[in-house]
Amino acid sequence: MMNIFKKNNKLLTVMTAVIMTAALSACSLQMNRLNDEKPLYSSDDSYRTVYEIFVYSFCDSDGDGIGDLQGVISRLDYIEDLGFDAIWLSPICPSPTYHKYDVTDYKAVDPEYGDLSDYEALIAECHARNIRVYNDTVMNHSSSEHPWFKEACDYLRSLAPGEEPDASACRYLEYYNFTDKESGGYSRVLGTDWFYEARFWSGMPDLNLDSPLVRAEFRDIAAFWLDEGCDGFRMDAVTSYYTGDKNMSIEALGRFVSDVKELDPDAYIVCEGWSSQADYSEYYASGADSMFDFEFADSDGIIANTLRGSCTAERYVSTQLAEQGLYASFNPDYINAPFYTNHDMGRSAGYYAGEYADARVKMAGALNLLMSGTAYVYYGEELGMKGSGKDENKRAPMQWSSDPDATGMCSGPAGMDNISMKYGSYEDQVKDENSVYNYYREAIRLRRIFPAIARGDIAAILHSDAGCAVYIKVAEGCDPVMIAINTSSEEVTVKIPEMYCDYSLLAGTLNTSSDKITYRSGTLTLPAYDVAVITKDQK
Repeated sequence: MMNIFKKNNKLLTVMTAVIMTAALSACSLQMNRLNDEKPLYSSDDSYRTVYEIFVYSFCDSDGDGIGDLQGVISRLDYIEDLGFDAIWLSPICPSPTYHKYDVTDYKAVDPEYGDLSDYEALIAECHARNIRVYNDTVMNHSSSEHPWFKEACDYLRSLAPGEEPDASACRYLEYYNFTDKESGGYSRVLGTDWFYEARFWSGMPDLNLDSPLVRAEFRDIAAFWLDEGCDGFRMDAVTSYYTGDKNMSIEALGRFVSDVKELDPDAYIVCEGWSSQADYSEYYASGADSMFDFEFADSDGIIANTLRGSCTAERYVSTQLAEQGLYASFNPDYINAPFYTNHDMGRSAGYYAGEYADARVKMAGALNLLMSGTAYVYYGEELGMKGSGKDENKRAPMQWSSDPDATGMCSGPAGMDNISMKYGSYEDQVKDENSVYNYYREAIRLRRIFPAIARGDIAAILHSDAGCAVYIKVAEGCDPVMIAINTSSEEVTVKIPEMYCDYSLLAGTLNTSSDKITYRSGTLTLPAYDVAVITKDQK
């Protein structure tokens, strides 16, 4: 039987008597009444619930229309109240573009966002709330405006016709992949017959990750931000480090992971490898803590397809069960990184249409947050924001208010289309207990009230079919939980097997309608698009 326990979880003892309140009637035990009555589980491990913040569009503190670090600080109450205990900041280093994935200085803050003192203030405020901060880190390429690249190109332009370059005369030649042969994926150094690798765009020259000098630079960069108080790194585009050579990419990532862990063994590293599950799973061999679980994400991932009916509830659960063994085969201490959308994907409110669209938008968030590991939520998904097509639309201003001139509102990236938001702003939703916002808040709290949801492995599947699944999650040091999901538009009734009759307390629910979940004498009734968490009665 598959080992259901992680070996290196740094879990605190769960105070069962506090977390599990006395049994209430099954008819009245609904999450919108219960969550605020229970404390959120908190620990020092890396099993967190993370809020991805695209800083440019999040919150503007100085009225220039561009989000900034002080704006993030001003919204920490919002983030904390939702239940997030970590944030992932999009790239904050100086850059000539709005998205800032082409860096010109890896040890500074872009002036549009503030300065290092603002970053230090953000770290202090977050740590005071037990919120960790992860920096987006781009190691695949720099900006073509980076001094490293500009100096290398200036040197190449200084060469006489036919003269061979000498790396001892310009150390930055070694930082990039220059050649005198023109080929695909390479751009010309203007004014010369030399070319440089730039797979994404000519403004993003690929770094030479074979170079010990480049490795030393990124070790120093990691040390700099760790000294500033950063808690870890989100690594961009790790599957692109070496085009067509997965093993070399994994080795390069492994060298960085080794350097970071030597600097701070508790630093957390999560990686983007936008590829198939069979492919990105191998990157766990690098020693990185987490890989984003693309199998479940985006408009064609398992979560969206489950709610559209083209994928079964059984597959949603069985795929999680299978990937436990797959990821552990490369790193037994892996921490999965489930997510639903990010800054490169269309907003999920546009994935669904028809009578049950609203319920599906809500429940999709729950299906992400019910997964094991460190779960990620892209800013604005908790409001059901819209935005698709070009990248600028996917990074629209956070909808604090329906008034674009209200305090904190950003202008958004230049070239962004005018986007009509279906579900309204935070101001519109916060007092509506049936809003997308309040559903996400309850889903996040459900995840944190029952620590086995994030930290557990699936130990048993009690029931699974096209629209309903019931399964057990178990984690070392945590009380086990039974999770039941109904991903269909019809009410379902499930008889729980007798051997699991000790799971007798309907301890938490998520509802998309006013219909009530009931659980009596081992019979569970789930209305459409609802979730139940059942625990052992501790009396």
